[in-house]
Amino acid sequence: MKLTILGGGGFRVPLVYGALLGDRGEGRVTRVTLYDLDAGRLSAITRVLAEQGAGVADAPEVSATTDLDEALLGADFVFSAIRVGGLAGRAADERIALAEGVLGQETVGAGGIAYGLRTLPVVTHIARRVAALAPDAWVINFTNPAGVVTEAMSRILGDRVVGICDSPVGLGRRVARVLGARPDEAWIDYVGLNHLGWLRGLRVGGRDVLPRLLEDDALLGSFEEGRLFGADWLRSLGAVPNEYLHYYYFNREAVRAYREAERTRGAYLLDQQAGFYEEMDKPDTPPLDTWHRVLADREATYMAHNREAAGVGERADEDLESGGYEKVALALMRAIARNERATLILNVRNRHTLSVLDADAVIEVPCLVDAAGARPVSVDPLPYHAVGLVTAVKAVEREVLAAAESGSRAAAVRAFALHPLVDSVTVARRLVDGYTAEHAGLDYLRR
Repeated sequence: MKLTILGGGGFRVPLVYGALLGDRGEGRVTRVTLYDLDAGRLSAITRVLAEQGAGVADAPEVSATTDLDEALLGADFVFSAIRVGGLAGRAADERIALAEGVLGQETVGAGGIAYGLRTLPVVTHIARRVAALAPDAWVINFTNPAGVVTEAMSRILGDRVVGICDSPVGLGRRVARVLGARPDEAWIDYVGLNHLGWLRGLRVGGRDVLPRLLEDDALLGSFEEGRLFGADWLRSLGAVPNEYLHYYYFNREAVRAYREAERTRGAYLLDQQAGFYEEMDKPDTPPLDTWHRVLADREATYMAHNREAAGVGERADEDLESGGYEKVALALMRAIARNERATLILNVRNRHTLSVLDADAVIEVPCLVDAAGARPVSVDPLPYHAVGLVTAVKAVEREVLAAAESGSRAAAVRAFALHPLVDSVTVARRLVDGYTAEHAGLDYLRR
């Protein structure tokens, strides 16, 4: 099987290749094609993969190209992890939003809207090329903002595009760990949109053990989300929110921490990644050791501003492991290619799962996966507080989609103005002006 990775020069590609190296049996990936616009980044990551695969019997063959059509031809699976505008674009998104006093995180609030507006035209083009050149391929989307990007691609590819995210996986694993359960033997009741979901139950042997966690202050203080949100708030919700909901529940504190920080997360990663790729240009640089060192620093500083706002200090060692999106991607590919039934938390079209949303709305819920693809399972209705957030943010996503399809500046203004974390139509208009002036990729928004 051939796997094409879009954004193949991206820093986290070795995680995906590492997962492939451990896969054995029929129907496994034997060829990997990396696609990226940046030949230098492709060269750097190819060096890391070569060292990863050295000495591994039957390691998947790796090739690289800057030609999209060449990359897609013959693909069985397409993994999309592109970043339109690069990290410089992310840093600008954060800076422009914070200057207006609102959150600029890359997938949440104003920053997420800006990122979506410049990404949707690109992924729509990619979806059309997949449909033309590899119509039987399955697209696994990790491109952020993952929910609206998956929904945009699904309008062309239907159910053959599935979105993945490591946040629910990491949350479920941490909750299972503190309750002494094996994550692979627990049913995780998780529902919402991408980066806007709640873990409402953890069933082991048919019994929900989450109430035991919510009653125990020591257990709640022993993992990242418990420290981030606080025991009292989790008990008030009766659930454990995705870490990204900290931006909603503690918005003023998060914005203050971001504005007071020496630099934003995007600016930090821009410098870090530039240093990594510059170092990789040197022929004597040990590729894999260098990549591992930078990865460890990246994980340790994840959501540092939120932890500062919550006053919880550095990440605990047990929380440093990455969410495991590469393992989700591998499990998804195995289930489809080998018809191995699996249950995974994925971003898929709603169908009739959540009655408050239409059938085509992409949601993030447990899904049953086999050769026919991913199908959302039935879940209990959302409580009203969650309905409010989910429907408001889905309305914003629909305005982003409308703006990307029509080039309408008015739709872009509505997207910003309707978001719960942007509290002024005047600010929304200034944000559209600021982002269109900054990003050439937003020239399509007509006046």
